[in-house]
Order: sequence, then C-alpha cells, then structure tokens
Amino acid sequence: MKKKKTDRYKGFEQGPIRPPSEASSLLIRLTRNCPWNRCTFCRVYKKRKFSLRSVENIIKDIDVLHGYIERVKQIVKPGGYVGGEVIKTLYNSFEEKDQMALSAAMNWYASGMKSIFLQDANSLIMKPDDLVFVLEHIKKCFPDVDRITSYARSHTIARIKQDDLQRIANAGLNRIHVGMESGSDIVLKKINKGVTKAVHIKAGLKVKQAGMELSEYVMPGLGGIEYSIEHALETASALNSINPDFIRIRTLAVTNGTVLAEEAEKGEFEKPTDVMMAKELRLFIESLDGIDSYIKSDHILNLFETIDGKLPEDKEKMIGIIDRFFELEPEKRVLYQVGRRMGFFRGPDDMDTSPHLERVKQACIHYGVTPQNVDSVIDELMKRFV
Repeated sequence: MKKKKTDRYKGFEQGPIRPPSEASSLLIRLTRNCPWNRCTFCRVYKKRKFSLRSVENIIKDIDVLHGYIERVKQIVKPGGYVGGEVIKTLYNSFEEKDQMALSAAMNWYASGMKSIFLQDANSLIMKPDDLVFVLEHIKKCFPDVDRITSYARSHTIARIKQDDLQRIANAGLNRIHVGMESGSDIVLKKINKGVTKAVHIKAGLKVKQAGMELSEYVMPGLGGIEYSIEHALETASALNSINPDFIRIRTLAVTNGTVLAEEAEKGEFEKPTDVMMAKELRLFIESLDGIDSYIKSDHILNLFETIDGKLPEDKEKMIGIIDRFFELEPEKRVLYQVGRRMGFFRGPDDMDTSPHLERVKQACIHYGVTPQNVDSVIDELMKRFV
C-alpha cells in the first residue's frame, strides 16, 4: 500500500498577499495559493500549485509565534523602542531560530496585536473541524485578539453547512473578505470567476447569518466598455440583496501575464478609460439602495481614495467627489489622474492645496502626457501596484 505523502514542516510560512485593511494583522498561513486560480484578471498565484497545510504544521507556526511574542513581552514594553541589539538578543535566545517568524512577531507586537489574517486565498476550503481546531488554538494563544479574518470564495462558502459556518464563527473567525468583482453573470462568466450572481448572494447572506462581518470587493472596469453599465447595475443589485458590512473598491488594472491582457491585445477586451470608469463608479454608487454598508476606496489603483463613507447618509457626499472630477478642465483632469497614481492626491480637492502639483505638471511635460494619451500612461503606472 502506497504511503500518504506527509507535509513535512520546513519552518514558518507566509503567503504573498493580504488585504490593505489587514496591514497591521499577524499573517498565519493555513493554505498555499488559490484552489480556483482561473480568474482571467489575476496573476497572483499563477503557476503555483494549491495545497492544504497540515493542521500539525499550522499549529507549529502558531506555537512558534506565541513563543516569540511571550519572550518579546518580557524584554520590550508595548510601544517601546526596539533596536538592532534587542532583536539580536531575542533571536539568539531561542534554540529554534526562525527569522521570518520573529520578524512577524515583532511587527505584530509593535502594532498592538489586535488582528490576525488567515492566508492564502481561501482558508474556508479546509475541513470545518480542522479550521475550528486551528481557530480555537489561536484564541488560546492570543486571547486578546479582537479580529480574525480570511479571504474566501463565494462558491466555497455557499457549500458549507450553516451549522458548520456558525461553529467557525463561534471559534473566532469574525470577518470574511470575498472577491465578488462583479454581480453580472455575463461578466462573471467572461472573467472565469467560477461563480454566479445567485451564489454570491447566497454566500454573502450565509456569512451575515453566521454573525461574521462581510467585506465584498468590487472591480470597476472589469466589464470592459461593452458591459460597463451591466456591470455597475448588476453588482449594485447583488450587494443590495446582501447588505455587506463593507464594500471595497478595487479598480481594474490589466497586468501582463494574465488571460485578460491577452484578450486586450487581441481586441477581445476593451478596458474603459478613467473617465468611463468614473461614470461607471458613479452609476454603481447611485444604484446602491436600502443598505447600510460602509464604502471603502482604500487602494492606490482607485481614482478616488476619498470615497469613504456609510450608506445611505454619505451617498451624496461620495457621488459629489466624482462630480468634482468631471468639473475639472481636461488639462487639470489629466494632472489629477497622473498625480493620483503617483500617490500625491487622494481626491480632486487635494489639487488646491497640494505642494506636489508643480512636480506633477513637470512629470506630465517630461513624458508628454495629454488628454489624448493619459489613459495609456495611467495603465503603465497602475501595473506597478498589482
């Protein structure tokens, strides 16, 4: 009989990404890469095989982190200065040395140790019993943590029994990040998302029923020029049915090495311009109705970072930010687009007081940026942030 290959422990692991809102979180890797890995716009896990880490190895990671944290607590007061000598002393004091784990522990300690993010792309694909066991061990080691979060696919959530999802929530998982991307069945099929609008809604409602916070990510531009309106309206419709706690904007960037980039090269996909996507975003926000979600635009890819508010009371304010962009003269609009992607502006109003405006003007002159070619320049800038 052939022996089952074991997942030998090779040291503490961390995956490649986490949501921007989890910047201060401790990253604990439960799975490697993405079990679906077929979305046409994504290149993060391409050519990487998905695998479940063994519960034994996950627990080993948690115990290693816990050991480092406990030693750090003895030497460094919360918020105290940690110099090179302190780190060296700490590192040398352990029989089993793991630089990545120590670095993760130190950074988390410095941030206040309030949140943990479970990696990689879909932790809920684990067996519920295994996930509950891991969560209970995390809570045992770090009882003062306020938030434990994870990415998950709607397809996976929809297949989990509600009782199991409730057990997972009770064990400590209290926020789920879902990449909805679109609520349009046409767009979802075109990007090979492997899910439908109905499944997105079913999964979202199940997370809410379990009492976990739900953060849904949407991607302006993903429908291309052809399905821009469909994409905006159907995505808003899906979210209106779910009423997630957070709606997070992630503007499309067509990056090299993706199927979507190949489609764009062949003329099979036309990415909307910034102006088109701003109109799409306005229609999307305008179509959100009957929900009390927070909208967050917390990414450099987004044209408007200052879109940040709660529905319904902040709806007009957020739409007003987009309208101010359209009120700009074409030349000023170009300056804003470039300056935003250079990280100098967060919203159109920043141009009035920014000390970087002249620098943006010089950059536009140097690279010959005009209203006619600005979107091709922006596309290249955006690729740096994906």
